[in-house]
Amino acid sequence: MGSDDLVARAQAGIEKSLAKAVEREKLTVEARDEALTRLSFATDLRQLADRDLVIEAVIENEELKRGIFRTLDETVTSESAILASNTSSIPITRLAQATSRPGFVIGMHFFNPAPVMPLVEVISTVVSAPETVERAAAFAAERLGKVVVHARDRAGFIVNMLLVPYIIDAIRMHESGFASKEDIDQGMVNGAGYPMGPLTLSDLIGLDTMLFVAESLYEEFREPRYAPPPLLKRMVEAGLLGRKAGRGFYDYG
Repeated sequence: MGSDDLVARAQAGIEKSLAKAVEREKLTVEARDEALTRLSFATDLRQLADRDLVIEAVIENEELKRGIFRTLDETVTSESAILASNTSSIPITRLAQATSRPGFVIGMHFFNPAPVMPLVEVISTVVSAPETVERAAAFAAERLGKVVVHARDRAGFIVNMLLVPYIIDAIRMHESGFASKEDIDQGMVNGAGYPMGPLTLSDLIGLDTMLFVAESLYEEFREPRYAPPPLLKRMVEAGLLGRKAGRGFYDYG
């Protein structure tokens, strides 16, 4: 599938999501139309040349991200533009080193689904300029109405540093046969008050993303509890990636 096809799919997905919000009376027709007029779609990075802030949100592949940052820095954006990454686990410093202006590189981790979840983690590196941090945080809080938390640059940041080990423990519990996936999820929903259980949440996040974040945490800290369980690896290898694939720990077909 070419880039134009992917852009068309993304545009259709956004339009469908906004239409559902109107149907549920969470959004007026006028607000939907205004939102759509603010969006533009392109496959050429050069169309970002006049932007003050670019947020990269490609798959969790460090080399791909570094290549995009390098291109944005060398041939596309102005020297004062902020380059941000929506990565959930890759250290921002490693991405910043692909550019000639690491002081203008920062992490802005939006939580999925971004239109619904209020949180943005703003991650500063040891060389991020204070003005870069302030501009990024102000954009998220004032322009987007998000709740901003600040984190230093280490794998997992705040939320995934706490969340991923919990999910990994749940996968190990299921893998060992100690409890069924249904009982694990029901236990955490009805016993701990979570909106969904850890295995359902894994399917929502994507098991490939879970694997990548777990590997990133383990590489950073070398603590055994961060190491991805064999079951998680095998499921990803088999293409059982969760909701987006139609099947993960649960069947969505």
